[in-house]
Formats: sequence, C-alpha cells, structure tokens
Amino acid sequence: MVCRGVVRRAPRARCNLPFIQPSTVELLRSNARIEPAALHLRCAFHTRKGTVLSKIKPKTAAKKPQASIGIIGGSGLYTMKGLFESKEVRIKTPFGDPSEAIVTGVVEGKRVAFLARHGRGHRILPTEINYRANIYALKLLGCDRIVSVSAVGSLREELAPGEFLVADQFVDRTKHRVSTFFGGGLVAHVTFDKPTCPQLSSVPADSCVHCGVKVHRKGTYICMEGPQFSTLAEAHMHRFLGFDVIGMTNVTEAKLAREAELCYSSIAMITDYDCWHPGHESVTGAQIVATLNQNAENAQHVLREAVKAMPDEHDCKCAGALAHALITDPKLVPAATKKRLAPIIGKYMS
Repeated sequence: MVCRGVVRRAPRARCNLPFIQPSTVELLRSNARIEPAALHLRCAFHTRKGTVLSKIKPKTAAKKPQASIGIIGGSGLYTMKGLFESKEVRIKTPFGDPSEAIVTGVVEGKRVAFLARHGRGHRILPTEINYRANIYALKLLGCDRIVSVSAVGSLREELAPGEFLVADQFVDRTKHRVSTFFGGGLVAHVTFDKPTCPQLSSVPADSCVHCGVKVHRKGTYICMEGPQFSTLAEAHMHRFLGFDVIGMTNVTEAKLAREAELCYSSIAMITDYDCWHPGHESVTGAQIVATLNQNAENAQHVLREAVKAMPDEHDCKCAGALAHALITDPKLVPAATKKRLAPIIGKYMS
C-alpha cells in the first residue's frame, strides 16, 4: 500500500539550490524553436544578497538535457544512493511546485533525476501530491523515461511481502485527483490499454533477477484514493475481481506520463497482505516497518542496475502517444493553453 512506511527525515539540504524562475520557464516555453523538454537548466549561485539565476543561452542549453531517466521514489525511498555530480533543482511549473526539489546526477554514466513523491520526511498525502507538476518537471528536465517505485499491499497468497511486482495493468479507484494535462480548450484522448511501457518495464524486472530480488513480471495494480487502508469487504472484493496489489499513487502518474509521451514503469514493493489474509493481522504501520526498510534497500540496488542496463534506443510507441490523440482544431485552441502545454504539445502545434 502506498503511503505505508516509516517516516525518516533527511538532513536539511544545504544552500546552493538551483532553481528556475517562473519568468524564465515562460520565456523558454514561448520560444517555438526550442524543445523545452531538452533544455539544460543552468545552476543558480548564491551571493550574500540572495540567489541569482545565471543567464540561460537557449540554443546551447537545448543540446544538453539535465537527465534522461526520471526516478520517482515512494514510501521509504526518499533519496537515491550513488549519485555523482548531484545537485538539487527547483522548478516552477504552470501546475505549481513538484513534491520536492529534484536531485539530478550521474549513475553508471547516465544522467538521472530523482524525485521523492511524498517529499522528504514523507509530508504529502497521496491525494495531496501534485502529480501534474511532478511529471511536467521531469519532462522539462529532459527525461523520456520514468521508473516509479512504490509500496503496495498484496492481494494474492503467492505475492509475499518482500517481493517486487512490475505492474503492467492498473485499475483506477481514485476520486479526488486531476489526472490529465488537458482541458482549457484543448481535448485529447490517449490510448491507455497498455498503461506501462513494455520495453522499459523489462529493464527493472531483469534487474531484480540480477540483484537476487524475487520479482513478478506482470500484475494488476489497483489504485485507491486513501489515505485509509482497505476495509475487509473491499479487500475481498479486490481479490474476487482478480487484482494483484493495491496502492495509492501509480495510476495517476501513469496517465500523465502517457499524455507527456514519457515511458513509464512501476516497481511495486510488497510490504504486507493488506487485511484479507487470515494468518496476518490487519495492516498497521508497525507491521510493515522492517519489510519496508528491506524493500527500500533492495530497490536501491535494483534501480542502480536498471539505470546501468537501460538501452539507449527506444523500441516503443510512448514518444508518439499524442500523434492521433489531439482532437481540437489547433486554430481554436487558446494561446494560453498552447503556451502552458508547449513542452508536451509543442511538436504538434505552436
């Protein structure tokens, strides 16, 4: 179950935090010749009088994205180990602030951007997460792949705590979330029959095997609103309907990633048997702490191996998800909407 976990406060970040001023982002998005998703976001530097953003040279910056692989850490995973040349980047998006400053760096020779979904110290409820800002920010940094890690409850005897499942299907039972970038005069309908990227999903699955972590290569993740855990009746219903694991976050991310034309993969770390198993007590925070901590340690190894094994080439259709999805006549789309969504729709309309 996402949001199952021990709250661990990371040390306060030191100064020298790069950030992007809203005016700068607006300038970059409005430049039709720049691919915003590939912009290299320059570092800020501190003076005694405050923080100053160095001037960005768009044509030079566009050649060098900050990262190509985005990693979203869930319950128990608030940092990523082994990042070299790491720095924090704060990004303002048209949808507000992401959950936390994004940490960019190099792992196994590849540029990675790590985002703590619930914020450091686990401050943000599943319903409160700004999913649109999170995905939009990773897009702006240049990521074209997202590997998501989250804690879940098992709905099957054979899916035991401590094991991982790489979900290939989702069922959405959320109630209070905005799960689309579109609207405001622009209608889009993306296909979502296969909500995760098959090519990308195979990488963390293989990495689990390499790291000695038992993994299930497919399964259905039902996403509930939370933050409360399931009732016994709900748990039995979910089992009767054939679902495999239950969490609170991934389906919203997957929908937005598809609209942003990003490959998305979900690593579900199993912490417990929800509340249905007669041989286990009802879900409590105390019950899952040890399993959660071990899962987080295993996830660090799996993520590092996955980054190392990530292919350079894409063998999927994720990058063209909007090719036939934009319904509205471009002439009728408000200029403000085009500007707001330029990093996502820029190659289709300007």
